[in-house]
Amino acid sequence: MKTASTALKAHLAGSTLTTCTLWKVTRTDGHIFGFTDHDQNVTYGGTTYLAATGHNPSSIKTTATLSVDNLEVQSMLDSSTITEDDLRGGLWDYAQVLIQIVNYNDLTMGSMILRQGWLGNIKTGRHNFVAELRGMMQPLQQQIGRVYAPACDANLGDARCGVNLANFTVTGNATAVVNARQFTDSARIEANGYFDGGLITWTSGPNANYSMEVKTFVASVVTLQQMMPSNIVIGDAYSMIAGCNKLRATCVAKFANVANFRGFPDLPGVDAMISGKL
Repeated sequence: MKTASTALKAHLAGSTLTTCTLWKVTRTDGHIFGFTDHDQNVTYGGTTYLAATGHNPSSIKTTATLSVDNLEVQSMLDSSTITEDDLRGGLWDYAQVLIQIVNYNDLTMGSMILRQGWLGNIKTGRHNFVAELRGMMQPLQQQIGRVYAPACDANLGDARCGVNLANFTVTGNATAVVNARQFTDSARIEANGYFDGGLITWTSGPNANYSMEVKTFVASVVTLQQMMPSNIVIGDAYSMIAGCNKLRATCVAKFANVANFRGFPDLPGVDAMISGKL
């Protein structure tokens, strides 16, 4: 149920409206951005909502069921607020979103909240982007709690894993570059596959502070899962964490941490269950 002040309700019931929509986006790094479909900037609740970028939201659909809310917003890339590099680098992933409506001629009427949620999939074009807004029901569609599985469900280095990441983290520099996804560090002498599934974080250069998962590591050549937002430049510094494929054999041989292994590889699988031999 949506709530609004008596004055705002009366205005919304009138024949002539002076309302606009405000989008407040709080990124996971704490930066707050405001956008409005009004033709002028609106300052409300301590946040300035910019009209310059503009946006075109789809219709807001609300149901009484537990289905996930469906809403998209299309807007222009703006070098001062929303850049393609930031979008591709994941800085806008899982940002919190608050959508509300106000009377721009009398902000003392307060606001009515239309939707709250998080940003989901983001698609970028040459000059614009389309962002999906996932509503409050989205967490109900996700797995909660642990399930039995052969592989470990801990993250390397977290409290349940217990591995000291400092012992499996290296630093270096790119000595040759193929593209924004693949580079070579000739100083890397680790075995092939050592960093597969690991995480690289750039500490200098145009991608500084951006992280990306490593796809493969073969003969000192690192291939990332996706392109970095900017080109990798020879000499760019990085730190890189070894990869873990979540298997017990890897936990024993690579990390000597089988006591904290969180998988269940010895439980019979579906094939054994349907064979009738249990």
